[in-house]
Amino acid sequence: MAYAEAAVVLDLRTLIGELDPFQPFKTPLPQHLAKAEVIREAATLLMLATTGWLAGWCWRSRFACSLVVFGLWDILYYVFLVPLTGWPKSLLDWDILFLIPLPWWGPVLAPCLIATLMIAFGTVVTLAPNPALPPWPGWRSVTACGAGILLALYVFMADALAVADGGLAILLELRPKVFPWPMFLAAVALMAAPVVEVAWQFRARCGVPRKEALPGPDLAGDRA
Repeated sequence: MAYAEAAVVLDLRTLIGELDPFQPFKTPLPQHLAKAEVIREAATLLMLATTGWLAGWCWRSRFACSLVVFGLWDILYYVFLVPLTGWPKSLLDWDILFLIPLPWWGPVLAPCLIATLMIAFGTVVTLAPNPALPPWPGWRSVTACGAGILLALYVFMADALAVADGGLAILLELRPKVFPWPMFLAAVALMAAPVVEVAWQFRARCGVPRKEALPGPDLAGDRA
């Protein structure tokens, strides 16, 4: 699925004559192709979610598997783009990340960091020693993660929100100038809260009991 995504992007960027998405289009992308791309993205998300759902055995594991699949797909997409297009040349190259509901812009490193968190969280949950009761974050971690997600979305779409009234053509021509790394890293820290909590729970459940807690011989029974 990651290769298919990279191949579609190669085709689209070849049509507009520019493999680097941050450069101005030599040929404007027709609106009907832009709309088709939005629907394709939605279909891809549905396929990824379905794959994770089929791989899991309860709603928590299914959600976790979906995160792993999405994170791997996101990172491998860039891995396949390099031999296909020669781009990105570095993790700091700008990319248009999504088109739903508005264009998301950010350096390649930004979505890769979030994808890494998704893979880490999903992996810990799915490797739980008790599949029926996997580790799960509490409401504080979930709230922190939700705040981080909203902050990250704002960072990615802040420039698009400023010109959203101009229509699709203006949005497609948008090129941000500066990426607010401090704000984004704060969002990543908030999103990492559930990962840290489930990792701590996993360690506690899989850890070796303390020596004094280990069962010993029944000395009274032996004497009897």
